[in-house]
Amino acid sequence: MTIQPRAFAHVRLTVTDIDRSRAFYDEVLGLPVAFDLPPDADEKTREELSFLFGGVIYQLGDSLFGLRPVASDRFDEDRVGLDHVSFAVDSRADLERASRHLDRLGVPHEGIKDIGAGYILEFRDPDDIALELFAPGS
Repeated sequence: MTIQPRAFAHVRLTVTDIDRSRAFYDEVLGLPVAFDLPPDADEKTREELSFLFGGVIYQLGDSLFGLRPVASDRFDEDRVGLDHVSFAVDSRADLERASRHLDRLGVPHEGIKDIGAGYILEFRDPDDIALELFAPGS
């Protein structure tokens, strides 16, 4: 018998600068915040939200996407661990809109690539973490 998960519950990235990373992800993805420590939080709330480590967790559909600000080095997809994070979008047209959005924000990115099973648009966050948007083929 094997474990049979149905989806990811959450993904959390370790980042070096939470303010810089939050600004990036807020501008690029604009996801709603699911968990964040209010600046005026009392000690009980701080204890209850200690799992944030001073970061933030966003709502991404039925899943969560978080940022944890404790890194002291740089991302390298050739080390053991994370290679990249891929976010799903509905269509190639969504990728084209995303490409224009990244251009407006000055975020460097690759062109839209046809990978057979669909299309991808690759870019990186402020810690050089590899990100992509994926749209299924038509």
